[in-house]
Amino acid sequence: MVFLSASIFSFAQCEILNQVAPDGSMQYFMEPVNFYWTKAKSLKGCIVTDKENYFLQLLPLPFPEKPEGNKLKKNLLLKLSDGKTYELKHYDTRYVANDTVMEMLYLIDKDDMDWLLKYEVNEAKIDMMGDEGIRTYGFKLHKAALMEQLNCFLKEEKEKKKK
Repeated sequence: MVFLSASIFSFAQCEILNQVAPDGSMQYFMEPVNFYWTKAKSLKGCIVTDKENYFLQLLPLPFPEKPEGNKLKKNLLLKLSDGKTYELKHYDTRYVANDTVMEMLYLIDKDDMDWLLKYEVNEAKIDMMGDEGIRTYGFKLHKAALMEQLNCFLKEEKEKKKK
């Protein structure tokens, strides 16, 4: 029974959705998952791709209002289960859904793929600037979600190339 429920969870993680991005291109993504949640702050995220590049999308709460939030351009630090800290380059910060959600995108380049495919995420550090400075999120939930989502996208691409 435990195997069955784990199997269903993994399958749900591979449901690829799509939407038109603000620039008119098609984006493919999976439902953001909760990594961290308390009454004071939370962090959700997922892998996003345009089929050429891969990004880590993070949705931190609380987030600063415009224009302060648009100034958030520092790189992301991720501490993984191998004990090392890795850096993803900031790509974009934008407000969506009538400014009720702020999303931050970090580029996953080819070198980043290897470690994201092998290790779970234990911690993320986002520089929120101003009085707050660096906000640390210890991943309490879904530590393997990014690894699973990235594997899903890559598996789908391989299957399409075989056809």
